[in-house]
Amino acid sequence: MTDFQAPEKPPRHEESATPVMIVTGPTAGGKSGLALELAERLGGWIINADSMQVYRDLRVLTARPGAADEARAPHRLFGVLGAEERCSVGRWLDMAVAEIAAARAAGRLPILVGGTGMYLKALTEGLAPVPEVPAEAAAEATALYDSLGGAAFVEVLAERDSAAAATLPPGDRQRLIRAYAVAHATGRTLADWQGSAPTGPAVAAQFTTVLVLPPREALYAACDARFTAMLNAGALDEVRALLARGLDGSLPALRAVGVRELGAVIRGEATLEQAADKARQATRNYAKRQLTWFRHQLAPDLILDRGGADAASDDLSTKIKKFIAVRDV
Repeated sequence: MTDFQAPEKPPRHEESATPVMIVTGPTAGGKSGLALELAERLGGWIINADSMQVYRDLRVLTARPGAADEARAPHRLFGVLGAEERCSVGRWLDMAVAEIAAARAAGRLPILVGGTGMYLKALTEGLAPVPEVPAEAAAEATALYDSLGGAAFVEVLAERDSAAAATLPPGDRQRLIRAYAVAHATGRTLADWQGSAPTGPAVAAQFTTVLVLPPREALYAACDARFTAMLNAGALDEVRALLARGLDGSLPALRAVGVRELGAVIRGEATLEQAADKARQATRNYAKRQLTWFRHQLAPDLILDRGGADAASDDLSTKIKKFIAVRDV
């Protein structure tokens, strides 16, 4: 992509640092297929870095690797949490660091694959020192939201954190409550805390980042085709089973693209065709937001205009070996 302007890359760790590979890119871009092929060529251990693929309830709707793929190389952190749980950046980071250590102990190359920018940033740069919010402050914020409703709560939040109130929608209960609780408990906004210097990389590593960045038209077409494939693979029944559990609608798993849209079909509020069109548009919008993030936040070592297994050419493997310089294919 000739219009991609990566930010300046921070200094690498010393060359003796243990390598960790990151394969990332927008949804439906083919990064999972590429990562799997590279894992076979390089003796890799694939570690999930997608915030929705951690949930076991949504194998189809989040395009998690299937059993055949998992048999070709070790896969970790896929489907490890139930939809009733919340996976924060910090929680994922703790699990990912443990899996990186396990991969190293097994003599394998850790390969992080996923498009959740916050996860990758936390791994490579560390977390900003946001303090723990006292339970009383969180409980107070929760009670206030539940009593006022989202729209009124946003107005109250604006008095303490105008930026959060301006950017978060009234229905984003979890993040609104957290923004209020942090500001109330510490006197500083969440954005102020997050703007503090991060703690540094979570692991001592020589990170090698491969960014899969297909042309936009091809990417959007892939988004549309993949959602059609999801429907054919049983996405509607998957969402039906998830909603039957009666879980809190603010849980991350219930905010996955396609859950709300297919939920409308289940409730008789939309036809499957209408819901599919909305879900395809939501997927394209998500891919667009990811492209923006990569453009401004990521400093990749290699940029590919396509993903999938066929992108893992001998030439690419040679380039990657030059970066990591630790093993033969």
